[in-house]
Amino acid sequence: MAVQGADVLVVGAGVVGRSLAFALATGEPSARVVLAGDTGGAAASNAAASGAAGAMLGALGEVTECGLRTRHGRLRTDLAVEAAGLWPSWRAQVRTAAGAAAPDRDGYGTGTFMILNAVSSALDDASFTAVAQAAAEYGLSCEETTPAGIPGYRPLDNDRALRAWYLPAEGFLDARAWLTTLDTALAALPNTIRTPAGTLTAARDGGYLLDTPAGIFRAPRAVVAAGAWTTPILEALDPDLPVVPVLAAAGTAVTVTGPETWPAVIRTPNRAYACGLHAVPQADGSLYLGASAHPALTPTPQPTAGALRFLLDAALSQLDHRLAGTGITHTHHGNRPLSLDGHPVIGPTLREGLWVASGTHRDGLHASPLIAAALAEALLASTPTPTSDPLPGVLAAFDPGRELIADLTVKEAAAEAAAHHAALAAEARMRPPLTGAWPQALADGYADLLDRAYAAMPEGYIPPPDLAPLVYEGTGPALAEVAAAHLARHDRARV
Repeated sequence: MAVQGADVLVVGAGVVGRSLAFALATGEPSARVVLAGDTGGAAASNAAASGAAGAMLGALGEVTECGLRTRHGRLRTDLAVEAAGLWPSWRAQVRTAAGAAAPDRDGYGTGTFMILNAVSSALDDASFTAVAQAAAEYGLSCEETTPAGIPGYRPLDNDRALRAWYLPAEGFLDARAWLTTLDTALAALPNTIRTPAGTLTAARDGGYLLDTPAGIFRAPRAVVAAGAWTTPILEALDPDLPVVPVLAAAGTAVTVTGPETWPAVIRTPNRAYACGLHAVPQADGSLYLGASAHPALTPTPQPTAGALRFLLDAALSQLDHRLAGTGITHTHHGNRPLSLDGHPVIGPTLREGLWVASGTHRDGLHASPLIAAALAEALLASTPTPTSDPLPGVLAAFDPGRELIADLTVKEAAAEAAAHHAALAAEARMRPPLTGAWPQALADGYADLLDRAYAAMPEGYIPPPDLAPLVYEGTGPALAEVAAAHLARHDRARV
């Protein structure tokens, strides 16, 4: 089979991969871009994160108290604010390229109500306050409003919110419709080639080969943007490459036929490893309810009964009890790419011409315009960015070959994880006996469990709280092995 030439290979066709291919192909019309990954747009059923996303395009919505007081948490907020500013022009550019074939509606809108109820712990209070603090610091609008006046909000009385913010500039859209729009725009570009997933290898005389069912392609540069599948691809290509490993964070959501059309997002603050409970209006008038979250060493293929039960219990009681009578039209399951240290993995690797765009966790769709534009500019530059140099700006902190990020000490990370566990227990209605010291004993038990589990990790690795369930569950030794192997690769590369 003849090998076909290309300028850039993009491996992975989630929202980041598709957005990057679009930015490359429109940034340089003479460049030949190959985009490899599952086709079928919103109908693709590979448990990738993009097709299951809730697509909240919010900068303030992701703010937490812990994030606001740590260096890299601040940088993530910087990234989110910058990406939010790009969405209006980015959306217009993609829709213009898609032309008349684009979906009439993509569900785009603005406005988010963040509610503060008591169905959690003091973590919600702290993050609710942090949202207003971040709004003031970044010059964004955050208005106090009356929970009872929020359109569509009908919680059970014992779960009602007593306070709420209205965030008028926070955007949202229908992720499934947006992926279709991106696909339509890519199909209209003559210099873009779509292929099924293939095998990426290094060519003996330089560059990279991508062997797909549609043919073999060769290019001097390749970008692995395969979400939670990134690390196996990189390890197959070069097992000694020191790139921060990307794991998975499984999430489950549902779409329901809402009793009315909601004009804005309703959500809680980030809580217990997830992006809070949220309801996002969809392009067809339905309502997206999300989301559960559970870290995993490798992607999981389907939702669990427990995740669905927890999600529906929370949505029906905390958001709108009338949803009990609605129909579930779709169950979504996705694997968010969550890196070993909890932060994005974006930029050039130590291998000439090999780049990575992954590890975005919950930020992938929202940050996709920023990531795509930055990588496209660097890849298309007449003088390519040296492999030893990270991307400029806020993305520089998330270089793939970096030292593992640890903004918290072992003790601080374990304490934060224990606090999240206690909050999750409260949201799950765990009611310890009121006799003796049982409520405090529960909190102390979580603290002791996490202290011991964190102490078992290899020296030089402090798991982020988002990965805490992996630390003490039966996967703890396997997580420690992944971390130790990466630390060894990183040490060898520095010699």
